[in-house]
Amino acid sequence: MTVSLWLIILVSVVEVALLGVLLVFFLRLRRSEALLNRLQANQTQLLERLRQNAELEQELVATFAQRQEQLRHLDQRLEERAVALRRLLEQAEGISRSPQFLREVILNGHRKGRSLEQIARSTGLSVDEVELILARAG
Repeated sequence: MTVSLWLIILVSVVEVALLGVLLVFFLRLRRSEALLNRLQANQTQLLERLRQNAELEQELVATFAQRQEQLRHLDQRLEERAVALRRLLEQAEGISRSPQFLREVILNGHRKGRSLEQIARSTGLSVDEVELILARAG
């Protein structure tokens, strides 16, 4: 009977060892499962952040496109105003170079007591031309 007793003890020790291995396996399995759950939570958070970033990027792109359109519109209006101002400037230069206008400027300057040199500088004429216009005017 001693052999069968030793056999029972040996089988019992093997069963206890297997039970210990099984216990260690389940503990590691639980740790792995907890780690997996944390990784999934982190992945969910990451995906949520990516979604929010994508939404922000879309808003930025839309705002940028809107700003570009506004800038194009402002540029067009600025060009139109520049053309209108050039036209007005050309008209003003044409009026300021007309003989009648220069005559009026010279006569007004003379009435105000300005010197011939000052009048000549302001009209862009020579002193002789200013004297001639004043002489003709009387």
